[in-house]
This record gives sequence, structure tokens and C-alpha cells, in this order.
Amino acid sequence: MSATIHTPSPAAGDTLTVGSDRISFRLTTEQSSGTLVVFDVELPPGGGPPALHRHASAELYRVDRGELTFYVEDDSGSLAREITGPGESAWIPSGREHTIRNEGDQPALALAVLSPGGEMERFARAAAALAHPDPGEVIALARANGIEITRPMSEVRR
Repeated sequence: MSATIHTPSPAAGDTLTVGSDRISFRLTTEQSSGTLVVFDVELPPGGGPPALHRHASAELYRVDRGELTFYVEDDSGSLAREITGPGESAWIPSGREHTIRNEGDQPALALAVLSPGGEMERFARAAAALAHPDPGEVIALARANGIEITRPMSEVRR
């Protein structure tokens, strides 16, 4: 068995802005033969997806700076809320309703690993290409890329 080693840094020009969040790819699904995607994600205060969603990829985050709040469906179907700070990690199992928010007052930075990750990478690239996206366009893009938008954050009790 042989391994391919990739430099763990973003390729030039491989940084996207999706909403207010910035994604810098370290390893793309193309480079990993569809196995996973790895990126740094920077979320300003108030940043993160504005809706809960689910998809086939499992996700792992390691927070490097700031705090991120993870909303993840638990085994009973309830939505659990966890705040994760620098040096801590959060796991989101495949198929669980979830979202990630920066509810703090400082920018947050995390390393994210999604496996297999193709649906989220395709969606992020397509969403970043929209000049002035409306919610209907974003929902259609999500659906086209295997992501189910389940409900807006406004329906979640914090």
C-alpha cells in the first residue's frame, strides 16, 4: 500500500467566501480521491450557516481560535447545544441534523474534516459563486448537492 502526501496548506486561490464565512481548502475531495475534504473555516461573530441541515458526510472540527457553538441532533432526536473552544474538538455523525455558529464576540477559526465531503465541497463552491444569493437559490443548491436544509435557526430554542 502506498500513501500520497499533500502539503497541509491552502492552494493559491482555493479560498472561498460563503456568506460571511471563509473556507481555505487544505485537501480537496479531488486530491483525496473522494475520501474526504479538509479545510480551515473562519467565522466572524454571528457567522455560520443560518439553517440546520443534514447530509451523508461525518464532520470533525478542531477549534483553533475563538469559540464555536455546535447544534447537533442527539441519539434521542433532540437538538444538543455545545460550545467548543480553542484546542477542543467536536464530532458530527453522518446524517444528523446540525449547524455550527459563532455566537461569541470574537472571530473563530477551526480545522474541519468531512468524510466523504464531496457534497459539502460542491455546495460551498457553488454557493460562493453566487453574486447575490436568495434563500431559494441556496436551498436549491443544497438539494442538488445532497444536503437537506431542515429548518432555520430562528426555530431553535437556545
